Amino acid sequence: MAGKRKNYGAEFKAKVALEAIRGEMTVAELVAKHGVHQTLINSWKRQALEGMSGIFSGKAEVKAAEKVGEIEKLHAKIGQLVVERDFLAKASG
Repeated sequence: MAGKRKNYGAEFKAKVALEAIRGEMTVAELVAKHGVHQTLINSWKRQALEGMSGIFSGKAEVKAAEKVGEIEKLHAKIGQLVVERDFLAKASG
């Protein structure tokens, strides 16, 4: 029977990826230090390097603005549903 998969938080991934990018320790040393498989470390390092270009290109700001717009739309929808619920509750009882 296989064990449960371990989920690592974003902070931990970023910390390990940054250590791998710095190159002060080898991947084997990072494996021993953090108890994470080397393919995960290499994957996190690659993701971190790919994500850095987005930080400097302004894509992160665009995503944040899109998130704000989406949240506003969702709040409006929630308000509409609350009004409909209240109206139906008064009409039925």
